[in-house]
Amino acid sequence: MTSDAEIQTALPAFASGNVAVITGGASGIGLAAAKRYAGMGMKTVIADIDGARLDGARQAVAAIGGEDAVVAIATDVSRADEVDRLAEAAYSAFGSVSVLMNNAGVGNNPGRPWENRDAWKRLLDVNFWGIVHGVEAFAPRMLAAGKPGLIINTGSKQGITTPPGNLAYNVSKAGVKTFTEGLAHALRNEPGATVTAHLLIPGFTYTGLTEGATEKPAGAWTGEQVIDFMLASLKRGDFYILCPDNEVARPMDEKRMAWAIGDIIENRPALSRWYPDHKDAFAAFMSQ
Repeated sequence: MTSDAEIQTALPAFASGNVAVITGGASGIGLAAAKRYAGMGMKTVIADIDGARLDGARQAVAAIGGEDAVVAIATDVSRADEVDRLAEAAYSAFGSVSVLMNNAGVGNNPGRPWENRDAWKRLLDVNFWGIVHGVEAFAPRMLAAGKPGLIINTGSKQGITTPPGNLAYNVSKAGVKTFTEGLAHALRNEPGATVTAHLLIPGFTYTGLTEGATEKPAGAWTGEQVIDFMLASLKRGDFYILCPDNEVARPMDEKRMAWAIGDIIENRPALSRWYPDHKDAFAAFMSQ
């Protein structure tokens, strides 16, 4: 595990006393992040829509960093006004924010492309627009502070390889990927900016979104493992934080992603990996 001292030396945004805001902070990756940041001496603002679970998370983080170093704000990230209110509360409580982790997400499957418009909109409002709202509310202030800062947006491998199963989720996370790439470019070209953007791409992780699981599956990583990998990747300066898990190592992810982009280059059918006529070719490609 990369030590806190190494992280704080390489990344001044994580210095003790600095402020981190984490949405989706009541469980899973978000709660793991809040606990790790609190252990580094940071002040933390955790936001989540679930009030009871959020209070439990606040207590867990306070047990590490102290009651005066954590604030919990019930927030529906799909609503821009609530995220604006979150920013006001964070700055009022602790001052300038150095780390913003837009992590809140939902995974409910609304079904086929022509079904359940309201459910589709709800998922996209949380998973995509929630991240946009976070950037809108915090990035201008982070830039104005003139201090080193990090914006970390949680994406998904499903936003890259887009497997069948939950199209709405794939669409939302593909949007997060594209938005965060553009955000990183914009920040790089902002005169004097010392704020950077990064895309967290978890592997199979046991979180509140893990369907049908009441305990961690053997193939899954914990949220703590994801955060440790993320911090080591940030220390290297990575933009794409592509996490493995206990089932899939990076070489397999790379091949799957290469095949996905190859659909365009080779003019194959969409999602050819799951197309019967290309099943054998995909298997051969993966075995190379």
